[in-house]
Amino acid sequence: MGSNVRLMVIDDEPIVGKRLKQVFEKMGFEVEAYTNPRIAIEAMGRKPFDIVVTDLKMEDMDGMDVLTKTRQINPDAKVIIITGYAQPETASEAFREGVFDFMVKPFKLDELKNTVCKAMKTIGNSS
Repeated sequence: MGSNVRLMVIDDEPIVGKRLKQVFEKMGFEVEAYTNPRIAIEAMGRKPFDIVVTDLKMEDMDGMDVLTKTRQINPDAKVIIITGYAQPETASEAFREGVFDFMVKPFKLDELKNTVCKAMKTIGNSS
């Protein structure tokens, strides 16, 4: 399904990245998971990712920073922010900044899979 689509997962909880990496690799995506957003951004600069799934609240750099940096490095990448700390203002700001979707934890894994698949369908199309 996701063949040749590069997916990056950034979450400061290693278990989240590990779990999502397994799920999306099974779906055929090429996945890299990071717990440190700064290292993830460096990796993004070396080779582009089509879809970035990032946590909002992390030490050092938050999901909004990741969104901004991703838009600078690869404006076509689809960014999905996941968070347990949803604030309507943050979601609004994320959409203004070009986030593909903003998902509140806890969510069902199928919801995230569906969102990633929707993002994949828009790759190569201007959204």
